[in-house]
Amino acid sequence: MNSENIIESIFTPFQESINCEQDVREEIRNIMKDIEKPLREIITTLQIIHRSQMGEEVSAACGTARNLFEDVRAGFSRLNDVVPEGQYYRYNDHWRYATQRLCFLAALVIFLEKGFLVDKVTVAEILGLHEKSRLHLDLEDYLMGLLNLATELSRFAVNSVTYGDYNRPLQISKFVAELNAGFRLLNLKNDSLRKRFDALKYDVKKIEEVVYDLSLRGLVPNSGGGESVE
Repeated sequence: MNSENIIESIFTPFQESINCEQDVREEIRNIMKDIEKPLREIITTLQIIHRSQMGEEVSAACGTARNLFEDVRAGFSRLNDVVPEGQYYRYNDHWRYATQRLCFLAALVIFLEKGFLVDKVTVAEILGLHEKSRLHLDLEDYLMGLLNLATELSRFAVNSVTYGDYNRPLQISKFVAELNAGFRLLNLKNDSLRKRFDALKYDVKKIEEVVYDLSLRGLVPNSGGGESVE
């Protein structure tokens, strides 16, 4: 076998592998378009919390969001069939950001409906990311979602006052202070997660300022909330 044939025998399989990977990535991108559509619709639906007091409209929005999560689960089910076995981390850059946003939205719905922090297992169920499937919910994505939730709730606290709901900032302040305390139990090494966590203290302070202002104005029986974060 001459040198030309040797080179061809070595590199031809490489092109086949490259073509196969490109096909998988293209299929993943198409599925992600179907997942991102309900994601955007959920975001739009839940923006009502910044325009209306808590009531039937917000409850209806949460119900709509839950229905849209069915489309999300269907999309991840299709994605699970496409991603090759054992190659989750080779392709997960395609769905990482969307998953973080969906974790945030799932946590927001649970907070609006129940008032407590949703755990990782429940979020995974809402998204259809089961531990036994090829796709799963990364801890980093779940934590990023919770940090995004804190930012959204800081905005919610301000807008609640605008619509005359003076108790909501107290609830949010206590919730976010507890969330902050939970994150402080972690020794975060991941750069992106650590940087995002560093921004949490500003969300906490923003909410505390709202509560403090309400206290000064005598609009709440007591200041409630969490302690100041240095």
